[in-house]
Amino acid sequence: MRIVMGAQSCGFGPASELVAVSRLLSHHERVFVGRGVAATFTRRNPDAFDAILEIDATRGRAGAELIDDLLETGDQVISVMDADLALRSVIARRPVVMVDSLFGFWRLGRPLAQIRDLCATLPRSSYAAADRHLAALSPHERVVAAHLLATHSVVQNFPGVPERVAEFTALDAGSAIHLTGPIIDLEGLRNTPLNAEPEYDLLINVGGFKNFLLDFDVNNDYLRLLHHWIPDLLRDWPRFSHVLVCGGPFGGHRERSVSVAGRRADCRLLPQRDLLRAVASTPGYLLAPGLTALHESMVLGRLPLGIHEQHYAHVYTLRSLDGTLFGRNAGRFADVLPHHRLPEDDFTGTVALVEIAGRVQEDEELYTVFRRTFNERIEHYVSLTPAQRWHGVEELRRLLGGKPAHEVLAKIFPPRGSE
Repeated sequence: MRIVMGAQSCGFGPASELVAVSRLLSHHERVFVGRGVAATFTRRNPDAFDAILEIDATRGRAGAELIDDLLETGDQVISVMDADLALRSVIARRPVVMVDSLFGFWRLGRPLAQIRDLCATLPRSSYAAADRHLAALSPHERVVAAHLLATHSVVQNFPGVPERVAEFTALDAGSAIHLTGPIIDLEGLRNTPLNAEPEYDLLINVGGFKNFLLDFDVNNDYLRLLHHWIPDLLRDWPRFSHVLVCGGPFGGHRERSVSVAGRRADCRLLPQRDLLRAVASTPGYLLAPGLTALHESMVLGRLPLGIHEQHYAHVYTLRSLDGTLFGRNAGRFADVLPHHRLPEDDFTGTVALVEIAGRVQEDEELYTVFRRTFNERIEHYVSLTPAQRWHGVEELRRLLGGKPAHEVLAKIFPPRGSE
């Protein structure tokens, strides 16, 4: 079977999940198609695919036609939160599996039944006609529509997700929906040594960073704040003599090292399984609060400290986990601006976070508060006993666990010879 695969190009989470799913389907031909940070992550993990095609359907007619032609050659499509790829697959009359780790996050401005009815009358003569038919939907509603149009939906457990699954089921919404636990590279995690000699004292996982607004050179106030803060981290924490800062902003020519007082921070982008080895062995772990990275640390038995929110989805994650040790301990921009009200919207909320990061980076007084309050968070984190850290891992596992993803996928894609 030839499977065409793609992922939403927002951070590394969707692409990481796609890599995990693809590695479970090695008995099929797996063709990645996509752009942006999703393509960047995929190229860093080429062993997970049989072919990698970097094509952007949003830039001109030629790119869209290339993807449509590719879909015609496939037997099946897997889309990780990429609503456009799912819609193109439906128009190409290819069965599509929609994979989603943020199923409860998508905000709806209209009843789910209305979106279902709109999908039921979708014209399938062309992508342009279908796109016009769904034009009134918001980006979040388009993702939900993609689930309704998909043949199967595989959704990762999180607070609020079982309730949305129940709402879909009650509507008899069309696609077969499967609730699962972490969608992560379990094989890579199982093969990761847990007691290796650490190369670093502290790992800071920034994630992929880029999304619909954030970029490495535009709307990058968060990255500028991070660059401002790293030398002060080295000054304030002698115990962190060798720090690894890892993520999408530090690939290729963007790699750099910072040295202060005999201590050093290396900023690099690692292949996923190399990063897992660093997570397993490094004593201290700070991460942008993305769900994939959090799940990986849980499996490895590591409790990380969350760093300040890059975008609105991180705000949603921390609020949802506020009852856990991880959620309570995480750094937040609310530590710096406690009375600042954040818009309750993905786009405008992310815009507001960019503005806050810029203010903190440029205002010496605000930056001093940022540095002090984050040091307090780190101080509390490093003071946790092994038992306290393990308790934090266990409460996350209980809250976010579920049926193993490989069991769910095996029902959709039976092993060779069992069809």
